[in-house]
Amino acid sequence: MQWSSKRWAVILGVVGIVAVGTQFFGKTTDVQGTDNPVVGIVQIAQHPSLDEANRGFVAALQEAYPAKAITIMQENAQGEQSNLKAIAQRFVSQNVHLIGAISTPAAQTMANETATIPIVGTAVSDYESAKLVKTNATPGTNVTGTSDRTPEAEQVQLLQRLLPTAKRVGIIYNSGEINSELQAKSFVTAAQAEGLSVTEATVSNVNDLAQVAQALCGRVDVIYVPTDNVIASALPTLINVTNAARIPVIGAAASYVREGALAALSVDYYQIGYRAGKMAVKILKGNAQPQTLAIELPAAQAPLISRSAANTLGITIDGELAKTAQLCD
Repeated sequence: MQWSSKRWAVILGVVGIVAVGTQFFGKTTDVQGTDNPVVGIVQIAQHPSLDEANRGFVAALQEAYPAKAITIMQENAQGEQSNLKAIAQRFVSQNVHLIGAISTPAAQTMANETATIPIVGTAVSDYESAKLVKTNATPGTNVTGTSDRTPEAEQVQLLQRLLPTAKRVGIIYNSGEINSELQAKSFVTAAQAEGLSVTEATVSNVNDLAQVAQALCGRVDVIYVPTDNVIASALPTLINVTNAARIPVIGAAASYVREGALAALSVDYYQIGYRAGKMAVKILKGNAQPQTLAIELPAAQAPLISRSAANTLGITIDGELAKTAQLCD
């Protein structure tokens, strides 16, 4: 039977569509035990918590691969969403074997750009709420990683033990970060369950922080700050305002205490970064796939309390709390 040129054209067209479909709609890239991996690491902004997570992530990679056997590309978006998108496109075009995404916005942007390159996140509060995975237990996507979320009810308990007379609580966060909104909602529920009144204040960038904080100080006895990339990158600005008003700040990151906050119930960011790096190694060596690698939750930590901040604000640290907390100057 003779085949017309038109029929051949139809068949070749179908083959081309199948090939394109395989490239763009296939499953997560199988790295199959890559011996010389190229890993792209992206950080939303520079601040101590994320820097520690980055350092832990890299340490885990370097433990598994000799220096000459792995290429690590470091990128920092400087807090700009447009930079995140450009970095994601660069990683995809350079065919990296895996992406390490530090923070929720970084992980979301990477996932929006590629559904095939494995992405391991860290310093992400809730992957499921951020729509990065189907469930935290079974991701079902090309994304997995470690969480930095601490239970908000425990944050409220710390606040009450440190400041038993405080009844009016303010919470300040970036309304543009889904992880911050999630923490704020949970914190408000936990605080109200304890009979506390809560006033929420939001910012969209660091330029709003001083003015919003000043307005909030006049309405509350204490301010709580969740893990939030905008606030964290400008925490000294917040502390300058709150110290002037003699309003204590309690947060969800240890770095906040080092920059002037009174206390924090925080995860160890180096450790969650390190654990994420170990997950990345499993994927790179072909021993796991992100679709079935459950999100890891952080280990419990003792509260961190600043003696110098307590002295500045005239606050006495409860003796029983002092026995179980980490105290710093």
